[in-house]
Amino acid sequence: MSEDLPQGQTAYELLGGEGVVRRLVDRFYEIMDTDPVAAPIRAMHPPDLKTSADKLFMFLSGWLGGPDLFVQKFGHPMLRARHLPFPVDEGARDQWLYCMYKAMQETPMPDALRERLEQSFFNTADFMRNQD
Repeated sequence: MSEDLPQGQTAYELLGGEGVVRRLVDRFYEIMDTDPVAAPIRAMHPPDLKTSADKLFMFLSGWLGGPDLFVQKFGHPMLRARHLPFPVDEGARDQWLYCMYKAMQETPMPDALRERLEQSFFNTADFMRNQD
């Protein structure tokens, strides 16, 4: 973790826990649902985003160092395998990141944490690519 962040705390704790992670996810999907920039990636999702939002919340909870809700309910995330049915190229990656970065801009957090999360989200989203 960056020297600018307190030692011994997870990103989940630094963000503010369950309520903040839930709001981040809800805002992420609100942006995806309404921003024309995200229309192509929105089309990859079901009409009702509730299940997607619940799964992302559960995943992020554990990924950020909080309760491992996704693993408890569904087992290992196997992110790449779960995304193989969808055509994830650079455009889809960038649209997903656009929504997440925009939601993060509206979520108060230390700059060092934001930078760390942006890099981690990029690395994870880039790993999901399965098309050139």
